[in-house]
Amino acid sequence: MSAVTTRASEGRRTESGHTGGGFVGAFASEWTKLWSIRTPYVCLLIGLIVTLIFTYYYGAIARINDKPIQPVGNASVSSAILTQFALVVLAMTMVTSEYSTSSVRTSLLWVPVRHRVQMAKALLGGLVGFVTGVVFALIGDALAWWSFRGYATFDLSKVLYQALAMGVYFALIAVMTVGASFALRTAAGAVSVIFFVVSALPSMLVGLGGSVLLAINDYMPQTAGGHFMLGDGDAPYPDAVALLIVLAWAAAAHVAGVYVLRRRDA
Repeated sequence: MSAVTTRASEGRRTESGHTGGGFVGAFASEWTKLWSIRTPYVCLLIGLIVTLIFTYYYGAIARINDKPIQPVGNASVSSAILTQFALVVLAMTMVTSEYSTSSVRTSLLWVPVRHRVQMAKALLGGLVGFVTGVVFALIGDALAWWSFRGYATFDLSKVLYQALAMGVYFALIAVMTVGASFALRTAAGAVSVIFFVVSALPSMLVGLGGSVLLAINDYMPQTAGGHFMLGDGDAPYPDAVALLIVLAWAAAAHVAGVYVLRRRDA
């Protein structure tokens, strides 16, 4: 009798529409999994250390070489060329660590709607990337202001713009990495592709030169992101277009990840 009652109550719960935690539950699960391992803490610590070293020497070198006066936030923006890879590794680990241990199967059993798993990881990566970018920028600006010693300007609106822009750029790079990681499923593959697209290819295009290659470089994510973060008006397009270019790269990687996740078994 009790068994019949239990089954009946379970049937009523199912009919009532209770389907688990949904997207909020998926996000909460990803949050817990991310901060339960050492990797994110190590990545953030390394990124902070690199920010401190880079911004200090950026300001000191500008002062020693008698460079023209520039916004203090340029130091932090320039450091993003290196510190962005701390977020790349962090976001990549959210995906590839589960594939390497086969725990992704458990994740997909908990959240059977596959694109919801990727969306939760992308949102978490983007959130961590945004906060990290803003914090790194503000800390870097404070240290750079001291090392510039008069060779930089401090405009609060400019400082806030560059800090928020750096946060948005880091967030999109993290989302791009999550998508590429789902598409490639291995740490080596994801890091190689992201590093090539974000850093190596732009360096090659600039090194080879030529109007066509330089024009292509303007539409690479790191180049467009740099224009967006600097906000100095020297880009061949408005800041909003620069942001849309980076957003397009992140969206393309996300779509590629969803496509592979839906078509291939975990």
